Amino acid sequence: MRQHEYRKDPDAVSRLSREQYQVTQESGTEPAFNNAYWDNKKPGIYVDVVSGEPLFDSEHKYDSGTGWPSFTAPIEPDNVVELQDTALGMARTEVRSAHGDSHLGHVFDDGPAAEGGLRYCMNSAALRFIPRDDLEREGYGEYRKVFEA
Repeated sequence: MRQHEYRKDPDAVSRLSREQYQVTQESGTEPAFNNAYWDNKKPGIYVDVVSGEPLFDSEHKYDSGTGWPSFTAPIEPDNVVELQDTALGMARTEVRSAHGDSHLGHVFDDGPAAEGGLRYCMNSAALRFIPRDDLEREGYGEYRKVFEA
């Protein structure tokens, strides 16, 4: 949607907190129920903390009971890459940002059936939330239409 060039920004990486770095750059996982957005119910979009590329929106966010922000679909499918992950001895599908190459979390097939059955289980530490009312000011004005009936 945006005519913006998203990329892995070394300056943004250098400003990450230890937890953000561990999650996005070392494929870590933050604690369940102890992260910024697991229970955020405000309208807005979630972008990659490193590249700024739009990833998810509050219209597709739901309470999965897992303690991490969960979404049924990305706002921009081209900004999300899915890779096989067998690191913990089980087959999972890792989710990374396409342009920032940040580890975001995993996608599972136990989401709400009526909305496609997927659960994008993300780490808050990989995301920056932009409230609906700040979209224009932050340069994401075209995503306002997500919230218009």
